[in-house]
Amino acid sequence: MIYSVKEIFLTIQGEGYNSGRKATFCRFSGCNLWNGVETSRKTAKCNFCDTDFVGIDGINGGKYTLSSLVSKIEKVSKESHKEKKLLVFTGGEPLLQLDEALIKNLKKKNYEIAIETNGTINPPKGVDWICVSPKIKNKIVLNYGNEIKVVYPQKGINLNEFESLKFEHYYLQPLHNKKYNQNLKKTLEAIMKHPKWKLSLQTHKFIGVK
Repeated sequence: MIYSVKEIFLTIQGEGYNSGRKATFCRFSGCNLWNGVETSRKTAKCNFCDTDFVGIDGINGGKYTLSSLVSKIEKVSKESHKEKKLLVFTGGEPLLQLDEALIKNLKKKNYEIAIETNGTINPPKGVDWICVSPKIKNKIVLNYGNEIKVVYPQKGINLNEFESLKFEHYYLQPLHNKKYNQNLKKTLEAIMKHPKWKLSLQTHKFIGVK
């Protein structure tokens, strides 16, 4: 298989349960809810994405074979095999490309495999940490995992519908746009009404890391 990768970089995980951890991010190109073209945003199944996942022109982006992608990730991670390393596959939608073969080869290098997914595709075997960020009006097939992270507010959302799903941690994350302060206020109000949920902030945007 040839993998299309937008970018690979070493950073600090900025949101959710693993916020604050050193992590290598591998962002796959492509998504099944939006093509990434601004002119089609309004009609997309997800229209608030703040990430550039189009093409392979980011840092360390490119077309990779299995072996070359493992090698590149190792080079970017800059750590020995003895240390447990957090590796986050994201997108776009990473489950369009992430497969069991890639996971197996990375686990031999002592990586902890995490995914950030919209939940519309089931994952391959071997994923250690599943974070689902559902987009309203799109059916979730991945109804279990370690954390569910809902960007808030979304039109028509009903938090009660998610509380019966099998997740360990429930997060609300304010939508990061021009109305951020209003969104944050609404998120805090929602958490006060739904105590099962915790606040997730995109701290990387506040501290100036990727």
